[in-house]
Amino acid sequence: MAGLSGIEKRKVTLGFVPLTDCAPLVVAREKGFFERHGVDVELSREASWSTIRDKVSVEAIDGGQMLAAMPLAATLGLGGFRTPMVVGLSMNLNGNSVTLSTGLWAEIEPHATGPLEGAVAIGIALRHAIEQRASRLQPRLRFAVTFPYSSHNYLLRYWLSSAGIDPDRDVRLVVVPPPRMVEHLLDGAIDGYCVGAPWGQRAVDLGVGRVVLSTHEIWNCHPEKVFGTTRSWAERNPNTHQALVMALIEACRWLDVPANRSAAARLVATPGYVDAPVELVSATLEGQVMVASGQMPRTLPDFHVFFRYAATFPWRSHALWSLAQMCRWGQLSSGADLEATADAVYRPDIYRAAARRLGIAAPDVDYKTEGTHPAIHTLTEGAQKFALGPDLLCDGAVFDPTDPVARVALAAPQPPAN
Repeated sequence: MAGLSGIEKRKVTLGFVPLTDCAPLVVAREKGFFERHGVDVELSREASWSTIRDKVSVEAIDGGQMLAAMPLAATLGLGGFRTPMVVGLSMNLNGNSVTLSTGLWAEIEPHATGPLEGAVAIGIALRHAIEQRASRLQPRLRFAVTFPYSSHNYLLRYWLSSAGIDPDRDVRLVVVPPPRMVEHLLDGAIDGYCVGAPWGQRAVDLGVGRVVLSTHEIWNCHPEKVFGTTRSWAERNPNTHQALVMALIEACRWLDVPANRSAAARLVATPGYVDAPVELVSATLEGQVMVASGQMPRTLPDFHVFFRYAATFPWRSHALWSLAQMCRWGQLSSGADLEATADAVYRPDIYRAAARRLGIAAPDVDYKTEGTHPAIHTLTEGAQKFALGPDLLCDGAVFDPTDPVARVALAAPQPPAN
């Protein structure tokens, strides 16, 4: 394929943060998908999410990997100056984990078993530890997230609150760039963190951390990274934008062939990209998640999802969930027009045009309900049928994007079991 005619900008620079799920960008460049669609792409490794946001905002770079909530926040002017952005493609689902220091895990482990399981049991055990510390007038536990407008922040808060922990009162949340999480844990500056692979596994590898949860266990198949540009750039370069989206769709499809995961790990782990031991990168890509030093890994085949389950489709319901969390945690006024923001930023029309040129089917609806499916299921809305992954939330809540109340904020979590 020679690429689209009328490419407005053939040399393009895209930013990424060194995480395993930058893989679609790496694969699209290294396997020639960008070149096939007529675009010469340079990938720019950036130190933090705020750096990518700022560079894209002033068009020092053309676009790049972004947290699913970042383009929404930038469009609303949250945390920086207002820059309208667009999302034409989702890069992946899942991919993060919650890691605690080995000392904190030793404190809560005896209470993390019993009739309750998984995220609920661990959250309640953590709540008991927090209550004990408060009774002894000890400092609050400190947990790190990668960015204020991120799935890491919202999912960690969601999990904590589902266990009866107030994330603003009972603990301290701080922002740390992904590659620096492990050193902060080593230094004792934080007690745990929520971050994308391979930085949870790196703490396990060094014997200083325990991976207690994947974020998939907080919300099955949650949105994670997206491909974002400014709205102005996309409007000035529509053919270039479509070419980039097409190349990334193909890269994501290639990544979700199991036989390709090992080769992808070797590309992603190199010093120019993630710069981490290849065995740590390949472990999560191949669904084997290291949780504790000296223990067998957990098998989590959906830890990284790039293409299956319509993972590349930019669901506006995903955007609404992020916006609802912004309202819930005081980042955004509950009077904001959330639906208008979701519709302006998340652009399934751009995705559908790219998919159509590739001969790939795309959902013909923009919204779906979250929290009702415990297993793989078929999308029934619209004419196109897709196998979608499970979508349960850890507290059993349902997010219906057609419900005006749900668009403002999720209902209060269910009372935690004791």
